[in-house]
Amino acid sequence: MPESIWFRDDARPRAPRLSRERIVEAAVALLDAEGVAGFSMRALAARLRAGTMSLYEYVKSKEDVLDLALDEVIGEIEPPGAGPWRELLVRQLTQSRQVMRRHSWVPALTATRPLLGPNALARSRGFYSALADAGLSGATLTAAVGTLSSYVNGFVASENTWWDTVRTPEADAEIRGKVTRHLDDHVGELARHAQVDDGDFDAQFLLGLDLVLDGIATRLPPG
Repeated sequence: MPESIWFRDDARPRAPRLSRERIVEAAVALLDAEGVAGFSMRALAARLRAGTMSLYEYVKSKEDVLDLALDEVIGEIEPPGAGPWRELLVRQLTQSRQVMRRHSWVPALTATRPLLGPNALARSRGFYSALADAGLSGATLTAAVGTLSSYVNGFVASENTWWDTVRTPEADAEIRGKVTRHLDDHVGELARHAQVDDGDFDAQFLLGLDLVLDGIATRLPPG
């Protein structure tokens, strides 16, 4: 005679009910692990231990999930507060770089979709306001914002690709040493100017940002 279920401790764990918040949290983790190329609704469902179709009760499409995940990590950037325009922008763009270093998939997504989520809009509003309050307007204001965004996105995309390839500071130093010796042997003048042995990405980022901001400052009205 089969054993009755009532004689057994047969309580089976059930996965917690899904929510949009849980889906977004899992999506960010999946993107951190696999990047945009490795992201799929099937893989996301597996991470949540749920059926793929069950996700569509909360989101319409994969693109919805990517938009939500992107806006979620943009929320890690503090909105600009009060202060001089240049200090506000340096602080926000430095934090943007940190977020894109933690979540290396972000530059690829910011280049392919409008940033219209609540977190993105709050940061954009503060960014535009800082430059507008400094005296920029119209096409010059738009170009300044676009130039700063392109600088940060491009710098971090290159930085992420470099570290994905080189992986360790030791390997970085070794490659830089080889390149420096090669330039010394073949193009001495370029070796003196290029300084490829400088592996301080933080300092390079801030110096480049200063150069861009210096150019923007020349467009501000007097005073």
